[in-house]
Amino acid sequence: MTISRREIAGFALAGACAYAADLGLFVWLRSGAGWDPVTAKAVSFLAGCTVAYLGNAFGTYRGRRVGWREYTVFFGVNIAGAAVQLLCLVVSHYCLGLTSPRADTLSGAGVGMAFATCLRFWGTRTLVFAGEGRRTPWTG
Repeated sequence: MTISRREIAGFALAGACAYAADLGLFVWLRSGAGWDPVTAKAVSFLAGCTVAYLGNAFGTYRGRRVGWREYTVFFGVNIAGAAVQLLCLVVSHYCLGLTSPRADTLSGAGVGMAFATCLRFWGTRTLVFAGEGRRTPWTG
């Protein structure tokens, strides 16, 4: 299965919407509603995963099977992506001794996000929406 620009664009658009939902909800729950940071992040992460799933299911991979099984696998792929980001931060901070706030940001949100995005793209197209079906990306 070849990767098309439309597939990448659709995945990126769904991811950008998910990121905005995650960040916006986290900021609102943390600042506006006064929730503790861990609970706020857990809820915003779940919301972001849901937005990304819906964007990919009804957009990028429209025509493929959509259901609880796919959502569960998608959520698992996103948990794995979050673990990759955390692992990059841990290696950089604790193993390499790069402990400045800038190094933490670069390793977690830069390098970690890049690796996590690659994992999420692979997992989404291979494990979640791998079934044959008509492929009509929503970006073209």
